Amino acid sequence: MSGFEDIAGGFRFDLADSDAPIRSAAFEEVRRLAQANGVLTSKQLAAGFQFEGKRIPFVNPQRGIFKPRQMRHLLSIKTVYPRQGRRVWYDDQRNVHGQIFAGDEAVDYSFMGSNPDAADNRWLLDAMKLQVPIIYFLGTAPGAYEAVVPSFIVDFDASALKARVAFASSERAIRVPETSDERRYALRAIKQRLHQATFREMVMHAYRRRCAISGLPEPRLLDAAHIMDDKNEQYGHPIVRNGVPLSKIHHAAFDANLIGIDADSKIHVSAKLLDMRDGPQLEALRQFHGKTLLPPRREIDRPDPNRLALRFEKFKSAA
Repeated sequence: MSGFEDIAGGFRFDLADSDAPIRSAAFEEVRRLAQANGVLTSKQLAAGFQFEGKRIPFVNPQRGIFKPRQMRHLLSIKTVYPRQGRRVWYDDQRNVHGQIFAGDEAVDYSFMGSNPDAADNRWLLDAMKLQVPIIYFLGTAPGAYEAVVPSFIVDFDASALKARVAFASSERAIRVPETSDERRYALRAIKQRLHQATFREMVMHAYRRRCAISGLPEPRLLDAAHIMDDKNEQYGHPIVRNGVPLSKIHHAAFDANLIGIDADSKIHVSAKLLDMRDGPQLEALRQFHGKTLLPPRREIDRPDPNRLALRFEKFKSAA
């Protein structure tokens, strides 16, 4: 290694790496998209990023391991969220990301095909030897991805036809985490991100990406609200029936127990808000008092009455 230089956004790359400016542009665009939209879509991955007036894609739509022709080394790997037949994808969500949640320090990544010497797989080996930081696009739903950057290839097993991927504990890291504690910490953070991203996608999909109180159809203004907090080991599971899509103002009111939802999905507005007269913002909350949540598209995805009842007790006790 011949030294490092700060490039746009604070990333520091090896001066000997001719890919550094392109990699930096890719990392910055991924971060910008994630901050603006949360998860990234297949369309955004295909659109890629601009570098010196030219478009460079983030991924190859047909393959999981990708090196743009403009680069010498690997840029990204991708894991797709499977869809099985006509079944709704989140019915099997418990089986997806299984090895990630079971992992300790790093996770497996399967080779393309059965030839470890194929070009795609050699890019993985190359990235491991050079400690090249890459983007890992983790599928959270069909057509939706969580971007983990930087990620690193830390092992290459030709006989098992798989590599191992470790994650950095900082978005600005330039090297593979050196200690087991660092890798465990980073992987725990990734697991939490996947949990939340997958939960959000499941809830949004179930309700056609509309607020269950107001019907607002703009996902960027919606949250997937937990009925029972995810810290509750018994009832806080990240499943559709423990979630409701709410606009940000309704979510804030729900969390503050200014809005409650009973076991029959009936909406209750606190007496404090009902008694206040202070403009249209409060009216956006008061007008739904006594109404019922808009239902999801499938009966099986309706909010769990038991969870609603438990949460409603908190609302009543806060009155």
